Amino acid sequence: MELKSVNGGQETLCIKVNKVYDWVTRQSDVPLISFNASDLGTTLFFDCPENCLSPSPCGTEPCGTLGNSFTVDCFVSDEDGNPVDPLAPGSILCTEITQPEGRANGTFTLPTGETVTLQKVKVLKKGFVVVCVTSPQGIVCQTRPIPFAVAEKFFLCAPPGTFLQCEITDFECDANLICHPCPTPGTLTFQQLDVSINMCQSIQMEALVKLEITAEFCAPRPELPFVCPALTFPPQCPTIFPPMVPCPTP
Repeated sequence: MELKSVNGGQETLCIKVNKVYDWVTRQSDVPLISFNASDLGTTLFFDCPENCLSPSPCGTEPCGTLGNSFTVDCFVSDEDGNPVDPLAPGSILCTEITQPEGRANGTFTLPTGETVTLQKVKVLKKGFVVVCVTSPQGIVCQTRPIPFAVAEKFFLCAPPGTFLQCEITDFECDANLICHPCPTPGTLTFQQLDVSINMCQSIQMEALVKLEITAEFCAPRPELPFVCPALTFPPQCPTIFPPMVPCPTP
């Protein structure tokens, strides 16, 4: 059903909207995050259960807790380790890095031979991931939140007064855990954890502007009436419960 015009005619209107000055997309690769045995208890912390599968001490790292068979996953979290949707606004911070002298200009030549002047915009993306190590028996060792960050520069049409509008459109996290055999047969100890993070981003430079357009005001459409359906009853089962048969006349 179409919206109805309030007065039936068009007129000149002034509206306030965000104008997009430039828009690009790019894949962003976070530098590899790597931990070794010396990082345990300092920059890397695992929370493991008390029930172990090997003689090594429990509660500190997954290799001594889960044995030599496990799967490794990672997910985006908040600073407390709670899972969050990586594509939801605010889950991953994406903000412009303020430059003391402002956005520097750069001159570029287009394929057509025309030259354009663009501004250098620095963008910071940062957040947290949690690595989850699971044994076939369902025993889980989980890291505390691991921070990540990556800074990039873009050359965009970004004159003074424009602001950054950043959106994460895709996110991928991979983790690889390496365990090292101990001198004691059948036991393992933590050697290395590598975390790889890739994301896709939509970068826009916008400004709030006022535009004059020719349009007409509209009113909401009439709401469709709600009709209650007729009452229905389940069909009878004559085989199990046959209809009543009149008694024979004496």
